Amino acid sequence: QVQLVESGGGLVQAGGSLRLSCAASGRTFSSYAMGWFRQAPGKEREFVATITWNGGTTYYADSVKGRFTISRDNTKNTVYLHMNSLKPEDTAVYYCATSTYLAIPGTNPINYNYWGRGTQVTVSS
Repeated sequence: QVQLVESGGGLVQAGGSLRLSCAASGRTFSSYAMGWFRQAPGKEREFVATITWNGGTTYYADSVKGRFTISRDNTKNTVYLHMNSLKPEDTAVYYCATSTYLAIPGTNPINYNYWGRGTQVTVSS
């Protein structure tokens, strides 16, 4: 079992920044790839970013590339999402997730088998 708890969401003005954290407990966090997804009201959950177990490879959705950075600290069992130049369209509930059976789970949420409960990010115009 893996437990994931997100934090760091909130209300921010357009152009601002936030840092989301996802704290993991349970099975060996450092062995697994991690991902961030988001879901806006009335929309499907969409991929944001993913990072491999050692942080060596990252991948981003085109909509956030150049503005968001995913990172991890395996000594703290935590993955981060640094969000800069936020836009109103970034408003969503942000979820972290992990795959305990795929080294590179990619962008499909089906490939992630553990999820946090999410943290709300609201960007005002």
